[in-house]
Amino acid sequence: MRPLSGTAKIVFVFLLLLLLWNTAQTADPPFTVKIGLFDQTKPDNLGLSKAVGTETITIFHPSDSTNHFSNGVVMTGFKGWLYCQWQSSSQNEDTPDTWVAYSRSQDGRIWSSPMTLSAARTDGFSSSGGWWIAGDTLVAYINIWPSTVSPRGGVTYYTKSADGLTWSALEPLLMANGDTLKGIFEQDPHALPDGRIINAAHFQPGLIVSPIYTDDPSGIRGWTRASFTNLSISGGVSREMEPSWFLRSDSAVVMTFRDQSGTYRRLASVSVDRGQHWSTAILTDMPDSRAKQSAGNLPDGTAFMVGNPVNSKIRIPLAVVLSRYGKVFNTAYLLRQGGSELQVQHYAGTSKTLGYSYPKSMVWQGNLYVAYSTNKEDVEYTRVPLTNLKLDTITTSILSPSRSQVPHTHKLYQNYPNPFNPTTMIQYQLSVTSGVDLCVFDVLGREVASLTHDVQSPGQYTVHFDASNLSNGLYVCRLMAGQFSESKKMLLVK
Repeated sequence: MRPLSGTAKIVFVFLLLLLLWNTAQTADPPFTVKIGLFDQTKPDNLGLSKAVGTETITIFHPSDSTNHFSNGVVMTGFKGWLYCQWQSSSQNEDTPDTWVAYSRSQDGRIWSSPMTLSAARTDGFSSSGGWWIAGDTLVAYINIWPSTVSPRGGVTYYTKSADGLTWSALEPLLMANGDTLKGIFEQDPHALPDGRIINAAHFQPGLIVSPIYTDDPSGIRGWTRASFTNLSISGGVSREMEPSWFLRSDSAVVMTFRDQSGTYRRLASVSVDRGQHWSTAILTDMPDSRAKQSAGNLPDGTAFMVGNPVNSKIRIPLAVVLSRYGKVFNTAYLLRQGGSELQVQHYAGTSKTLGYSYPKSMVWQGNLYVAYSTNKEDVEYTRVPLTNLKLDTITTSILSPSRSQVPHTHKLYQNYPNPFNPTTMIQYQLSVTSGVDLCVFDVLGREVASLTHDVQSPGQYTVHFDASNLSNGLYVCRLMAGQFSESKKMLLVK
């Protein structure tokens, strides 16, 4: 066997390092949540506080002379106006009289009376599908649910406007092969930095969720169903439902899902090729009320998720959770809480859940806007100045969780980001009080950094490692805690 040439050796080592890195990336969940971030013993607010400047505005409040059911609220900003759409019906959810309403405002406080995007139908009903802005054109997506389709499912249409008042006739949204998109469009399309639009749809037969994408900037054609395998399908409904997504700093796209199996934890899947192929969804440690949620990125790249982070169906409170790199969510702010802040539900109806339902989010003119329905009758939004959404920047976090939150095992997580240049975060957890040594070694086994040498209590810990004084290459981080030992490979690329 001939020995490898110098160039071949370099290529071989690079491929080996890439294989090791890919293995490490798939060994851990798409993201983690700081232990103790949510205090579930405080159901009204989870122990969270509001950011300075947080305010809530009511767009529509029902009266005896109006419809009493509202849900699926989603906003956008277009040509200096704020727009909000939602599904509306007289009393109950998804009934034949359901239509899609919208309102608009220049200052965000005074809103127009509800106008029609899609009228009530005789062959089924329509629901809100979200917005897209294509240059000087505002696109409204409309989900049509024909009464003849079984199991229950639908088709996505769109209507366009240049002024937000005059709208084109409804036309079907098109797949890349020219076929109609036979699925219910999720209300959360947004774009990668290179312009590719990623969303999800619940495809027929039934409601089988899958990520979708298009490179057509119009957002009305060229959609492709991504490669994605559902965990399970029951009664025509996939276990993964109503997703949203954010971008990690390593360019991986993370899609989060409501879990229909009732775990009250969010599912997540990852794509590393711009949304074309996705990993099988896995359970994360993000609590979730098993409801629609939203996610995205702030202008500085910070990842966020919005929802009801509770371990039950109660849609109280509403919170936003932040992560600098999209890997460890360690900061949360209260948006709406229970107790006296939650208004009284004025009208009865089927599926009129109390609380803050189905939040959808956007960033506009220096604020994070979160739109939702309260008690499934009031159309509202909460906005927070971006400058006041401050991340927890503590270098080393030492947590003292309650007994129910103590980790069950010792664990060393993969550092993030990885590869890194020159700083990275290393997270580990302890199940019992232990003498801890956290060290970094080079490939020859020489210790190059001692990060922790202490006796520590049960909890989760995060250490920021700065490798400015080290050379490019592969390093090993080792955690020793009592009889426990675990190592992770880290790749430094300057």
